[in-house]
Amino acid sequence: MKINGFSHVNVRTSRLDDMIAWYGDILDMHPGPRPDFRFGGAWLYADDKPFIHLVEVQSEPRVAETKIEHFAFDASGMSDLAAKLEASGITYTVDRVPGFPLVQINCHDPDGNHIHIDFSLDDTKDAGLA
Repeated sequence: MKINGFSHVNVRTSRLDDMIAWYGDILDMHPGPRPDFRFGGAWLYADDKPFIHLVEVQSEPRVAETKIEHFAFDASGMSDLAAKLEASGITYTVDRVPGFPLVQINCHDPDGNHIHIDFSLDDTKDAGLA
């Protein structure tokens, strides 16, 4: 067996519309085809790949000790993302990954999920954020 890539992350939410809007406005993802499950939700796509599977729940999922602390995306266009976050009033941090040519923008979606978006060091320099 060989892993060929990352498929998706499944997120339970009681704020489906807010989550669809946030991932659309901030990460340029869009709802796309989804199987006709017996529960509400949405699959959010970047290009032709459904990276986020949202599952609608009626009550707010309880916060507990979790084993998954964050999920991440590789991206380009760091200055565009920083501008969107600032315009939306979303708090974020920019962190250099020691020993690797990567810089991360860390933020949280409307449900409080920690997301980081990885950019190449060259993208960071082009954005004037190096």
